[in-house]
Amino acid sequence: MEKKKKQTAISKSFYFVSLIIVFMGGAVAGHLIDIPSFRKSSLTSLNNNSKLDYSSVQEAVDALKSSYDGQLNDSDLLDGLKKGLAEATDDPYTEYFTASESKDFNEQITGSFTGIGAELGKENDNIVVIAPLKGFPAEKAGVQAKDIIIKINDEDATSLSITEAVGKIRGPKDTEVKLTLLRGSEQVEVTITRSDIKVPSVDYKVENGGICYIAISRFSDDTDTIVKEAASTCKSQNANKILVDLRNDPGGYLDQAIRVASHWVDQGKTVVSEKRGGVVIKDHQAIAGQEFKGLKTVVLINGGSASASEILAGALKDYGLATLVGEKSYGKGSVQEVDPLSGGASIKITIARWYTPNDKNIDKQGIEPDEKVDITVDQIKAGEDPQKAKALELLK
Repeated sequence: MEKKKKQTAISKSFYFVSLIIVFMGGAVAGHLIDIPSFRKSSLTSLNNNSKLDYSSVQEAVDALKSSYDGQLNDSDLLDGLKKGLAEATDDPYTEYFTASESKDFNEQITGSFTGIGAELGKENDNIVVIAPLKGFPAEKAGVQAKDIIIKINDEDATSLSITEAVGKIRGPKDTEVKLTLLRGSEQVEVTITRSDIKVPSVDYKVENGGICYIAISRFSDDTDTIVKEAASTCKSQNANKILVDLRNDPGGYLDQAIRVASHWVDQGKTVVSEKRGGVVIKDHQAIAGQEFKGLKTVVLINGGSASASEILAGALKDYGLATLVGEKSYGKGSVQEVDPLSGGASIKITIARWYTPNDKNIDKQGIEPDEKVDITVDQIKAGEDPQKAKALELLK
């Protein structure tokens, strides 16, 4: 997700490189494949050249109110209309949030909520687990990346939006949720006990051989601050090699991805380009920093690495500043902006696509590792990590 910093502290819009709805009771990872383009420029053109005829909408409302056998609530009707407008884009990352959904979304960005600890995305109209978060209930219950959620508490989930799925998966601490998963051709059922989840965005330590290990789980408000702490700690312990672990990192704020990349990329160089309709509308450039400049660096990626993590990995790869090890990344390169609406509601709109410094389209393509290393379920269960082992081998 990227925060839209409009050079004004009073701006209430947020700019995301990926939408993560951490399923910490539900999570949304704004990773998707096949997202049709939807842009503000298109809306501007629509507003300038034609006016929507709302008379038919009023006709539908009048028909419901005069004929519907049941209770109707004006607020619910309006929410339904606004959800329908977002859904009409045919883009699962363009969504309308009610006031309560907006509140949940904002809480999820902080990495603190109650749930199961996983990120969700949508692929080919399926609700897909992007990645279970390490050490939390979903992972402990055996949920795996790429699992397709077909039922939630025995109710069909195949027609749900990401937000709807998240709402059903979230719940109070110590309560259970049952997921029916499609894993390849196999159907798997897991029952998960929800818990309080507070996920620090960065974990770091100095490992044997003077290697500074930095694991980034998401790009949150505090990410660059913690990475700076890691740089200071690692330097004080004479660590001169860097291992960045971006596996299962679903993304986050754009400004944090730029700041973290700036620890390697020279100030003023492009970290990522933002394109709309195939035309570059902005090059996002590295700022002052470069704490890791010149230090041998390896970056771990996998199919759960998406959006902001792909921006960082792509920039370091394109400039030859790091060797990428692991598996091809997710391929989430669309940009969402969240705009506030009246009454605490908001709307999240896909407005652009991301390209690496060498003009590689991240969306749908992903980032290929320099050294491809797979990891099996059996290896994970046995506590083995051949991807990290390869990275350490390259650094040593």
